[in-house]
This record gives sequence, C-alpha cells and structure tokens, in this order.
Amino acid sequence: MKKIFLIVTTFVFVTLVVAQPKYEFRAVWVATVANIDWPSKPGLSSEAQMKEVTTLLDHLASMKMNTVILQVRPAADALYKSTLEPWSRYLTGTPGKTPNPYYDPLHFWVEECHKRGMELHAWLNPFRVALNAKEPLAGNHIAFQHPEWILRYGNKLYFDPGLPQTREFVTNVVKDIVLRYDIDAIHFDDYFYPYPLSEDFPDTVSFKTFGRGFLPENKADWRRNNIDILIEKLNRSIKLTKPWVKFGISPFGVWRNIADDPNGSATKAGATNYDHLYADVIKWQRKGWIDYLLPQLYWQIGHPKVDFKILSEWWESHNYNRNVFVGLAPYKVDRNSTVQEWRDPDELPSQIRMLRSLPAIGGMAFYSSKHFSRDLLGLQDSLKTKFFKKQAIVPPMHWIDSIAPLPVFSLKKRGRKLKWETAPFVEKMNQPSLFVVYANEQGQVFDMDNADIIWAIVKDKQVKFPRKKGKKKKYEIRVSVLDRLSNESRVSKPVFMKL
Repeated sequence: MKKIFLIVTTFVFVTLVVAQPKYEFRAVWVATVANIDWPSKPGLSSEAQMKEVTTLLDHLASMKMNTVILQVRPAADALYKSTLEPWSRYLTGTPGKTPNPYYDPLHFWVEECHKRGMELHAWLNPFRVALNAKEPLAGNHIAFQHPEWILRYGNKLYFDPGLPQTREFVTNVVKDIVLRYDIDAIHFDDYFYPYPLSEDFPDTVSFKTFGRGFLPENKADWRRNNIDILIEKLNRSIKLTKPWVKFGISPFGVWRNIADDPNGSATKAGATNYDHLYADVIKWQRKGWIDYLLPQLYWQIGHPKVDFKILSEWWESHNYNRNVFVGLAPYKVDRNSTVQEWRDPDELPSQIRMLRSLPAIGGMAFYSSKHFSRDLLGLQDSLKTKFFKKQAIVPPMHWIDSIAPLPVFSLKKRGRKLKWETAPFVEKMNQPSLFVVYANEQGQVFDMDNADIIWAIVKDKQVKFPRKKGKKKKYEIRVSVLDRLSNESRVSKPVFMKL
C-alpha cells in the first residue's frame, strides 16, 4: 500500500513540475531608468540601441516569454516622441536630445515585440520627476513651466499628487501614449507617494488648498484618495481611447500587515502599499479600475517576515475576479548570496511550481531582463526544458471583452508550409492578433485545452514546419485565431500532415 501511495504521489509531483498551462502570463521587465537594462549605456548610436532590442527580444522569445514590460517614462521624460515631455537622458546622455539618426524607440519596441508574438506593456512612473534634485533637466521640462507642481523630498523631485493639475497632466501623458502607439497595456509599478524618509512628505500647501473636507488627522486617507482619483481617471481615459488596452499595477508585495488590519497578510513588512505608499491597490482591483495586479514578491519561500508562500496565497485570495500575476526576483539569484535560498538553484523553480498550484494566479514576471544574460544557476535551462517548453497564451480579460473572433478558413498546405485566410473584422477589439497552431497525433482525441498539442503561436497567416529526418508521424493540424484580448475562435477543420 505504501509503495502504491509513493508511486501515485511521485506521479502527481512530476505532473505538476512539467504540466504546461495553456494560458500563462510570462513577462520580463525592461528598466530604462539609470540604464539598468536598456540601453546598456546612454549615448549609444540609434543602430546600436536597436540591435540591443532585437538581440534581447530574440533571447526572450527563445525562452517562450510572451510579454515585455518596457519602462517608457522613468522620470517625467520620454523614450518616445512626445510634445508633453522631453526625450530621456537615458537614450542620448543629454536630457531633451533627439536620437540621431532619428527613430522612435517605443514604436520600434512595439513593432519588434508584435513580430515575435509578444505583448508590449508601456511602464510609466506617475509622479517621479528627477532621481537627483540637482541633475539638469531639459529646457522644456514641465518643472520649469509649473514649478508649483514640484516638491523636493530627500534628494529627489516629485509631482505633488495632491494637486488636480498634476493628476490631469499624468492622465494626458498616458492618453497620448495610448492614442498614438499600438501598445497592449499601460503599466505602473509601486511608486505612487514615495517610500517614506525620516521627514514627512511636504504636501501641507496642497492639503490646505485641495483637502476636500479631510481633517488633518485623516491626511493619510486624503493621500490615498488622491491616488484613487488618479487610478479611476486613468482607467476611464484608457478605455475610452482604446477599450482593448489593459491597465495593470505592479505594487510592493505587501498590501497591509495583519497587525494593522485583520484583512492583511501574516507578514511584518517595514513598509506597505496602504500605509506608506498610500496606494489601496486591493480597492482598485475590487472596484474594477485595473485589469491586473502584479505584486512584487521578491522574497524567498520561508522568509521570516515576508514569506513568499504566505504572500502568494494572500494575493491569490484577493483577486476579485481580475487577473493576478506575481513578480519574481532573478536579480537575487547568486551563488555568492548571503541568503542561503538565493544560492539554491531550485528557489525560483520552487516558486514557479507554487504559483502554478494556485488556480487564481495566472502567471509571473521576472525582474529584470539583464539578469537573463548571466549565470542564474541554470534557471534559463529550466525554463526552456521544463517550465516553458511550450508557448503560452496571455490570459484573457473577459470583463473587457469576451466575444470570440471568427475562425480561419481556406487552409492550404504546400510541402512543409501551411497557409490560411481570415474573415474581415468590424470591431478593432476582435482583430486577429495571433494564431494558435495545434498538432494532434492522428488517432488521439483532440483537446484544445491541452497545451501539449500547441505546436506554435504565430503572428503571420502561415506556418512552416521543420524538416525532420527518419520516421514521421501523422498529425491533425488545426488553427485558431486569438484577438487582442486572447479570446480564441473555434478551431479550423483538420489538415493532415506527416511531421
């Protein structure tokens, strides 16, 4: 009896390890602030910058990633052509300087991501103006036009979130990006009000002027309300401009500690979203103002104060029928780390297995892209050979749209190439975005929920199968359409091929 139990338990464990979900968010952050990830340094030629982009995206595609979160506005600047804010210093080395020869980095990133079947989420920091209060700003910077909007806190500059004008300005910046670029989502991270220093944030004037009836003892509630107003306003603006563009938030990993709120997590974090950053991210999820939460759980399993397991389960239980993904920390993986768990090659794989065991967690994101070019104790190989063997579809968001696109038709094979046609679409929301090619061994029951039979997810209306030596098997090939929100059409009639 014990032997049978052991065999069954082992089988279940192995299945959990290798099972490939059909839908999974697999993202990588690309930080541009201080040239963390891209460009590798300021002042590179446009050609060199573009080469770094294509090299990185080829590498991420080889690991079956399906989303890039690109920082396009690190500090009230732009890595795209903007009439509202100056070109970023992280591109050319000089704030306000246009790339020469000219190109639009965001447009290039969007095109190259979409070529590879990857989404591009445009990442902005809403209130940060300068990382160093003494650094030179471009002559046309909004800080010179409206110095009354700017506050110094510590050694940094920020927009005052308590001013209606700054919230309106941030909304206009976001709307401009959504309107002019074919992005898939707007993404904010954990920076709303800044992480607290020894002195209080200097917003006394805006509180007196725009307090909206909040009493001094409730100033924290006023600050949270300022951010609430911005988030609701942004969501409305995004959806009115392009309804299919998603809005995601990647908050600090702890909403509130249980010592401060019975609904909080069993943690002892030194800072939290609600109490220190004035970001009630759970409220936004519950109200439907955002489409996904991506908490940054950059701690190990078993951490004494902020345990990865406790937090991943807590966030999963607070999904409110919206998508929840989890941010992981390959940047901490190091054979010389002072923390034992980050010297363990199985720490991140264990976290991935844990996330996949939680039904309401729809995937993960990795911080950040540059770490995939160094030794991560075998993580890259584990992703390619175990966890991400097959491509995955970005999870759908049915509250935005749930109408499936029309199926493909007129499949034609010629040699190893298969082509098909698509029906005209009326709604931009239902525009064919990607195609799922299923290859089911003839004689086996076809199950489109089985990720193992996904041969490829492609951008073009064709696929070329590789040449194979030796004995071939007969496969039934079917194709479906994905629209911009991952709604899937019916599959086509089968075409039979030997592969």
